[in-house]
Amino acid sequence: MSSLAGKQGLIVGVANKRSISWAIAQAVSAAGARVALTYPSPRLEENVRDLAATLDNPLVLPCDVSNDEQIAALGEALDREFGGLDFLVHGAAFAPAEALSRPFVETSRESFRIALDVSTYSLIGLTRIAAPLMARRGGGSVLTLTYIGSQRVFANYNVMGVAKAALESTVRYLAADLGPQNIRVNAISAGAIKTLAAAGISGFSSILQVYRERAPLRRGVDQSEVADTAAFLLGPAGRAITGEVIMVDAGYHAVGI
Repeated sequence: MSSLAGKQGLIVGVANKRSISWAIAQAVSAAGARVALTYPSPRLEENVRDLAATLDNPLVLPCDVSNDEQIAALGEALDREFGGLDFLVHGAAFAPAEALSRPFVETSRESFRIALDVSTYSLIGLTRIAAPLMARRGGGSVLTLTYIGSQRVFANYNVMGVAKAALESTVRYLAADLGPQNIRVNAISAGAIKTLAAAGISGFSSILQVYRERAPLRRGVDQSEVADTAAFLLGPAGRAITGEVIMVDAGYHAVGI
């Protein structure tokens, strides 16, 4: 793994020890980076603080990504505590439960708004505060997390698939915007992994079984494998990669029938 010694990064989306964002935090910390973790509400603060305590000299800061004032306050805190930023990991995603359990055609305007706001627009808002801090360090890397449900229909994924499709397009537009500042923007499309978010998708265990049966490697993936790819993209080895969606799914995306 590339060294990230002396690097500083913001990681958003840690909910518990199963979070992909948490696995990434562990990987980049092991590679030498100092990280700031956020929690979206008081309910999750204790979880995040307990996990952060196992890292070397972390910051823990509040941020509800649907609130512009909190995003701005996060930027001010990072400016004050870090002075500059080398990477941002965006792992925030949410859709109301009813939008995942009812037919997609019944998606309400409010559920659609919430899903696109939290899961997609938040990448823009967070990148906007991160970019000036990255510019001070001569550039940086932005990474978000997506899923193949952006391109293909998965039962009960519904509006999250639409949000992830928008997220992937956002990656390309941000990459074009920020490339002249030497800021790279990419996404990892991970295979099905048991996380807190996945628990809200009915029939998720069946999806996992399909991966084991059909993926070329005849297995699924775990958080650590996604985290290793993330560390590569965030570090110097990924310095020429931007605007990409990297598949980390045991090859499942390549298979038809």
